[in-house]
Amino acid sequence: MSAIKSSSAARLFQGALQRWPKDPLRPECQLQDVLAKRLAKGNLAPPSTIKGASKTQAELKQANALYSLLENRYNTKYRAGPGVLEPKSNPTYYKDLVQELEEAPNRTFLQRLAKRLTGMIRLT
Repeated sequence: MSAIKSSSAARLFQGALQRWPKDPLRPECQLQDVLAKRLAKGNLAPPSTIKGASKTQAELKQANALYSLLENRYNTKYRAGPGVLEPKSNPTYYKDLVQELEEAPNRTFLQRLAKRLTGMIRLT
């Protein structure tokens, strides 16, 4: 019985890892790679991670947590109110941040250097 639950947790982990998006900012360090190594070792969840639960229950709970992040359950359950993402001090802050994160992986060395220098020099 325990082996069946453990293998189902492993299948859940593998399914989530296949759907997990790649991180363009750090291509050398991906969550999928780290969790795949844990999966290969058979060490999905140490028994002490969740109090009062067996190892298989802890593995299934961790797989459920991974899927909840993957499906963005928390964003749909806990919606941010209007105006939260537009602070009065800098209304375009979050839009600028998202734009910066989308542009960063595609910059050349000289563009990165220029961005760093303009960040160091402030004209106030």
